[in-house]
Amino acid sequence: MAVLDNPTSFLNPFQFEVTFECLQELDDDLEWKVLYVGSANDSTRDLVLDEILVGPIPVGVNKFVLQADAPDPAQISKEDLLGVTVVLVTCSYKEREFVRVGYYVNNEYPGLEPAAPGEDPPPPPNPLEISQIVRTILADRPRVTRFPIPWTNSTEPESSSNPTPETIQHTSNSNSIEMNNDPTSDAMMNDKQTMDNSMSEEDDKNDGMVTAE
Repeated sequence: MAVLDNPTSFLNPFQFEVTFECLQELDDDLEWKVLYVGSANDSTRDLVLDEILVGPIPVGVNKFVLQADAPDPAQISKEDLLGVTVVLVTCSYKEREFVRVGYYVNNEYPGLEPAAPGEDPPPPPNPLEISQIVRTILADRPRVTRFPIPWTNSTEPESSSNPTPETIQHTSNSNSIEMNNDPTSDAMMNDKQTMDNSMSEEDDKNDGMVTAE
């Protein structure tokens, strides 16, 4: 998956170029969803930016651009408009999610002086000019989670009745890939403090029938 138009204005739509391979004919469409984490402390503030059905899916490599409107600033508290958050792209088959890609997002207000070590950053202007916020997605640090699901008419996942999701976290500062079993946006938001501290120092396939690239 490639992130397009990045960095960009907070008000511009999210754009992802999605490439995936279908290994066998599917008898239903794929449902793609884009979600924005509106608050690290309140999951009820998560915003569904778009939901689309893609199909019929031909066998082979498929590519399309997934676009979703920017989140409504009125649905995000002022203290959560700036800083680090998460955007998620999920895909489901027959209402069963089988892949989730999470990206860290940093929303910055230009012109603010960086905070000195040990000090809080200066407050943004009040009122906040939303159109001035710059949104940057850390495109080289995705967290990809794959869930085993049934691809046939079976009602149970093919691997086990209680499948363990597999999470792959790509790290930009090395060639390593970290794997764990914590697939939710909560896992990414648990790293938020670390991301806040390092954001300004960026220099310093599922065993089913569809595999995402």
